[in-house]
Amino acid sequence: MWKTNLRVLAVVLVVVGFYTMVAHIIPQLESEVPEALALGGNVTPEALAGAGERVYMGAGGCTACHGLGTRAPNLLADHAGAGLIGARCGSRKAGMDCKTYLYESMTEPNKFVVPGFEPIMPDMRRQLADDQIWAVIAYMQSQGGEITVTGADVQAKAAPGDAAGAPGPAGAQASQAAAGARPTATTDPVELLTQNGCIGCHQMDGKGAPIGPTFDGIGKRLTADQIRKGILFPNADTAKGFETVAGIMPATFGQTLTAAQLESIVKFLSERK
Repeated sequence: MWKTNLRVLAVVLVVVGFYTMVAHIIPQLESEVPEALALGGNVTPEALAGAGERVYMGAGGCTACHGLGTRAPNLLADHAGAGLIGARCGSRKAGMDCKTYLYESMTEPNKFVVPGFEPIMPDMRRQLADDQIWAVIAYMQSQGGEITVTGADVQAKAAPGDAAGAPGPAGAQASQAAAGARPTATTDPVELLTQNGCIGCHQMDGKGAPIGPTFDGIGKRLTADQIRKGILFPNADTAKGFETVAGIMPATFGQTLTAAQLESIVKFLSERK
């Protein structure tokens, strides 16, 4: 009897050891989280711009659209002879300074859409904190312009009940807007795909840009598990024919979507056959 038990134990140890080894061999994937910033009231313009550059180039996902110059203005290069974004931001909207315009463009992007482009940008408050947004604004201002974002903007909190009016000092109005526009609890898949800018890259029902694979018929091409993995770990695999745009999809949806929202999108897309 004891010999039989010993054989069973040996088999169990071999199996456990094998799968443990396999688990260590498989690359561990993580959904990228936007960098948490610790910016005080005395932060320097250089520190703000440096932090903003890291968010802009990384988890902010800004280069997914603005680095191509085809579906959104290229912010780090001349656009239509108007110079870099830091040079042209102050003249985009009459009566609105550069800092206020850039904040509005990130938090209420459909209020002003540059002629020739579609309103595909989502409200960036859905995936970035206020200090990250202000840091990105400082970085954009540094591209050909003067950094006017200060530590007071980063730390400003609007008083409850303040009425929206003309841009106030230290970004108080902008902070107030942010307080009321955090991610919604909707689980409507079409609304989620629109809010998160997915239609800006993936066509659906003839709408959107053909930057990434179309959502039409995606349920025939991919399983629900593959769709889920593609949302959470977009850089793990690249669809054939889209190698030139590999890496531009933000890897932050595992942090910005709730489990219910994610599964709603997966179910919706997997049924598009």
